[in-house]
Amino acid sequence: MSASTEQQHQPIVTGVDFVCVPTQDFERATEFYGTVLGLEQSARWGDMPAAEFETGDLTIAVMQSDAFGQQFRPHGVPIALRVEDIEVAKATLAERGVTFVAAFDSGVCHQAIFTDPDGNALSLHQRYAPRT
Repeated sequence: MSASTEQQHQPIVTGVDFVCVPTQDFERATEFYGTVLGLEQSARWGDMPAAEFETGDLTIAVMQSDAFGQQFRPHGVPIALRVEDIEVAKATLAERGVTFVAAFDSGVCHQAIFTDPDGNALSLHQRYAPRT
């Protein structure tokens, strides 16, 4: 295999640094991700209405869409948030005002779907069986 062929097969992407979650109300979103979900806010984007929250292996960057020249559109497909015990996590979030819209067992994991105040889909995810 030539050097140029080897370069073509090298991965370009080596990981995911963060995922952006749009909001219409930055203060409300900051309260939800920081207080309700209990995620650590690790960074603020200067004076812009955007902040980063840590989940352990993926950063969620909450950003007010209009401040970045974008039209607000909520994520419709959930970001899966790993939890150790889905029943405990569901109960805790329910006490904090979160309403779950669906729950299911996929055969390898339990999931419980909910939305943030802007309608962005999120899910609690607890894997109980290895990937096949």
